[in-house]
Amino acid sequence: MTLRSFRPRALAAVSLTTVAALTLAACGSSDDSGSDSAPASDATRTVQTAMGDVKVKKAPQRVVVLDTAELDSALTLGVKPVGATHADVTSGFLNYLPKDQVAGIEDVGQMMTPNLEAIAGLKPDLILTSKIRHGDKYDELSKIAPTVMTENTGYPWKENFQVHAEALGKQAEAKMVADGYADHVADVTKALGGEEKVAATEVNMVRFVEGADIRIYGKKNYIATILADVGLGRPAITDKAKDGFSYDVSPEKIDLADADVVFHSTYGDPKKAKETETTGSGLWKNMDAVKNGKVFAVDDQLWIQGIGYTAADKILGELHKSLTK
Repeated sequence: MTLRSFRPRALAAVSLTTVAALTLAACGSSDDSGSDSAPASDATRTVQTAMGDVKVKKAPQRVVVLDTAELDSALTLGVKPVGATHADVTSGFLNYLPKDQVAGIEDVGQMMTPNLEAIAGLKPDLILTSKIRHGDKYDELSKIAPTVMTENTGYPWKENFQVHAEALGKQAEAKMVADGYADHVADVTKALGGEEKVAATEVNMVRFVEGADIRIYGKKNYIATILADVGLGRPAITDKAKDGFSYDVSPEKIDLADADVVFHSTYGDPKKAKETETTGSGLWKNMDAVKNGKVFAVDDQLWIQGIGYTAADKILGELHKSLTK
C-alpha cells in the first residue's frame, strides 16, 4: 500500500491568493492595526503566549527560532528563519531537515545558551521559543523583537504548532498541515491492519542517553503522541513514567522494556550511553521483542529531538515500514 504524506513543501503549490485570503480571514478578529489603510508592514496581531499577550507583525519577515520544535514548525509552514540555535549534535541543525531548507540560516548559538548579540544583529521582527527553554531570557529577548513563547515543548507540540502558526500568520497553511498529518495517520493505521489489530500491538520506545539512565518513554512526550495517534498499544511499564515522561532504568533492568515491538535511539556516545553494554547483554537478547526480530534502532534526532510535523511525517513512514516487516 502506498501511503500519503502531507509533504510540507507542497504548500508552495497552493494558490497564493487563496492562502492570503484565508490567512487574513483567520486573523481579522485580532487585528490591532487600528486602520484598514495601515501599511501591511505596520499591521499587527495579538498572540496569546506563555508570557502574556504579545503584539507581532501580521507578516513577519525576519524570524529567529531558538529550539528544534520552532525550527520544524517554521520550515513546515514554508518560513525560512534568518537565524536558529543548533542542537547539541555534530550536524548542528538536525539531520532530518532537508539541507536546502536549512542552508543560509545563521547559527545563533547552542540551544540553551543562544548568542543574544548575534540574534540582535539579525534584526529579527519575531522570535519563537518556549518558556521552559528561555523563560529566564524573556526580558532580554523581548527588547530585541516580539518574543512568542509556548509554556513547554515536546508533549503539547500540536498546540504549540498552532501558536507558531498564528505568530507567523500561517493559520491557513497550519490547517492543511494538520489535516495532511491526520490523513497520513489514518493510512498507517489501515496499512497495519486496522484499529483493533494496531491497538493489540504493544510498543515501547527506549532511549540510551549519555550521562543518564536508560529511558523507557511514557505516554506524555512527543513520540508517545504519534504512537497514540496511530492507535498502538503501550505496555503497563509506561504508566510508571515520572510525570508521564519516562521510566528510567539501569542496564540490569532493561528487560522491563520488553514489548511486542521495541524502538530504541541513542543520544551521545553509544558506549557512554550504555547502549553497547545493554544491547550486548543476556537480558536484552532474551527479550521477546529481540528474539522475534521486532527491535528497531531509529535516529534520535528524528524520533526524539525534532518535535514537529515534518519529523512526525517521516516517523509515520518509518513506523509503517518497521511494523510491516
